[in-house]
Amino acid sequence: MTPVQTHKQIVLVTTKLIELGLCNEQNYPSIQKTAAGNTEISIAGSPRLAMSMKDVDYREIYEGLEESKSYNVRMIDGGLLQMLYMFTGKATLDSHRLAYFPAPDFEAFQNDPEIYLEDQIYADMLSKSIVPFPIRFDFELDDKKHIDVSHPKSHLTLGQYQNCRIPVSAPLTPILFTKFILRNFYNTAYYLHEAALGIALTHFGETISNGEQAIPHLRLTKLQAA
Repeated sequence: MTPVQTHKQIVLVTTKLIELGLCNEQNYPSIQKTAAGNTEISIAGSPRLAMSMKDVDYREIYEGLEESKSYNVRMIDGGLLQMLYMFTGKATLDSHRLAYFPAPDFEAFQNDPEIYLEDQIYADMLSKSIVPFPIRFDFELDDKKHIDVSHPKSHLTLGQYQNCRIPVSAPLTPILFTKFILRNFYNTAYYLHEAALGIALTHFGETISNGEQAIPHLRLTKLQAA
């Protein structure tokens, strides 16, 4: 996956989510060269992306991201998706941050519940037992930042837990990240619209170490499309 291919895939994913009625607001990605000569894929408008890393109440983080439009996609229930990549050279992925920020509450449902109760695609979103928390896939190629097992190059963080870094076998492409979020958090909608997504799975190369493979981890590559 080159920078241009990655950018195009984010655009395609965003467009598909709009067409399927799963997204009600969006900010298409920007692609530009940095002063250091790298290629950065970010969110158009240079929003307040650092807000997502602050040590503050989750509701404050979510509201700050939503207000500043610091997202690629705003899902129909308010969930926010971020897809940020940095490349060096023609096709070397240097880092990525892929995040899902569910809405702290389902305000639209409170205002007009009949609409949602009549549509089965909202079934996964309305349970009173759901506790919203952010999910983030991070990747950094830099060997100096890699600490075997403790800080994998590619890892999954659940919630805002500082030391939660579940090893992942490789960086995620935009379609792998999007399908992961849809399958696990919008399951009914995913299986209704999976065929209509129509985007082939793509992969980056593996970066997981032997030590990280020896503990529970997520494996992404060499899988058939679900």
